[in-house]
Amino acid sequence: MLDAEYWNKKFEVDEYIYTKDVNRFVKEFGTEIIANRPVGKMIDLAGGEGRNSVWFAEHGWQAEIIDFSRAALTKALALAEERGVADKYFAHVADATGFESVLTPVDVGLIAYLQVSNEDLFDALDTLIENIKPGGYLLGVWHARENLTEGFGGPQDLNILPTASEVREFLESQPVQIEVLENREGQIQTREGLKPSTTLVLRAKHL
Repeated sequence: MLDAEYWNKKFEVDEYIYTKDVNRFVKEFGTEIIANRPVGKMIDLAGGEGRNSVWFAEHGWQAEIIDFSRAALTKALALAEERGVADKYFAHVADATGFESVLTPVDVGLIAYLQVSNEDLFDALDTLIENIKPGGYLLGVWHARENLTEGFGGPQDLNILPTASEVREFLESQPVQIEVLENREGQIQTREGLKPSTTLVLRAKHL
């Protein structure tokens, strides 16, 4: 799953695998942020098919999506065009653990469902935080490790399913103040219908 070609093949289908709808937790946190600050700029790191960053662009924000899958970014750009926000939308191919942003510094840095080891995840978070301006926000959404025993969803590999305590320990060394870091209950669609799933969510403010 760490190989770009794996994801290119996964995304090279007509339908949007993860839908065109913004993630519920991104929408929750994003709505609060948008309501309380001027229109700004954001980075959607490992943003896949673009559903979350396009949502920000629809609210007037400049949005940059970064992903190592060209197939995913092609669909993200098509979605931005479909929603009429292509003039506010930027995309480039890069690895999440080492990238350069065209919009830095940004008001929001988002990382949602990046499926890598904790070591790589923390490298990605470190780089993302460097691109967020003081007073801006870091948002995170992941499949929680608890799904291995208590729910469904995400890769069945404990090495790439973070816990709240692990993320908290890493962020203690970063210039951020954690506002929300917790597991939330949710549901995912499976072949057998909706199943309970646990999602780890993060909102932190850059100091």
